[in-house]
Amino acid sequence: MSATTMPDNAETQARLLSEALPFMQKYENKTVVVKYGGHAMGDTDLGQAFARDIALLKQSGVNPIVVHGGGPQIGRMLSQMGIESRFEGGLRVTDAETVRIVEMVLAGSINKEIVAMINAEGEWAIGLCGKDGNMVFAEKAKKTVLDAESNIERVLDLGFVGEPVEVDRTLLDLLARSEMIPVIAPVAPGRDGATYNINADTFAGAIAGALEASRLLFLTDVPGVLDKNKELIKELTVADAKALIRDGTISGGMIPKVETCIEALERGVEGVVILNGKTRHAVLLELLTEHGAGTLLVP
Repeated sequence: MSATTMPDNAETQARLLSEALPFMQKYENKTVVVKYGGHAMGDTDLGQAFARDIALLKQSGVNPIVVHGGGPQIGRMLSQMGIESRFEGGLRVTDAETVRIVEMVLAGSINKEIVAMINAEGEWAIGLCGKDGNMVFAEKAKKTVLDAESNIERVLDLGFVGEPVEVDRTLLDLLARSEMIPVIAPVAPGRDGATYNINADTFAGAIAGALEASRLLFLTDVPGVLDKNKELIKELTVADAKALIRDGTISGGMIPKVETCIEALERGVEGVVILNGKTRHAVLLELLTEHGAGTLLVP
């Protein structure tokens, strides 16, 4: 680097830090829950950038909590072990054998990979699942689907797929005071003694709601909610979002994502953001810049 270019770079870095400072102050001592999954999890470079974002948030006085998924990794492991996946209404049926593999992959290999990445950035991350400290209890999920031939709703038996019904924040509060970063796998026990696999978005929403988080970030593989012209919508109220679902602007797989955002807001989260996890440093761009990086949903 030549002497003539150094001042420009230094000035740029100083300007960026100066612009980020008010946002750092805004989120100081606040809880931010980040749901990490999808395509970003399979990319080493994006994974390291994500870990750096989480470490920087902690160093800036924010209390970050990571909840992660792992559907593709579970599918690969089941295939390697010769276990055939069965689906009902487009949803994976989780029998007793499958839920053991799910727990092994989510609370084991994936969880520890994320912990190691954050620790490599100089912070203390700790891997958990809903079982630890009785953090989350689940009940068997009740899903219905409309039969195309009879036009009658029928209840799906998805096995050990659960919904979070109780969240105890005691352990998470203790870890926050201990300067630890929780990395949580969406596996939880039921009061019936069974182990349940929970949708990571739903799990993250339950955690964020229990903690009354300032922000819940959903890292996805799309920029956010798009309008009819495929342009990014920067901010939506709950009423706006429901209207866009009714008129078909929000459709397909984005509907359950937005519905999960609404549920989190109703639980007490201040704001929920859908953003593209394939963008490097998407978390920092959303939280520490004026323009943000996705669609913010507010009450």
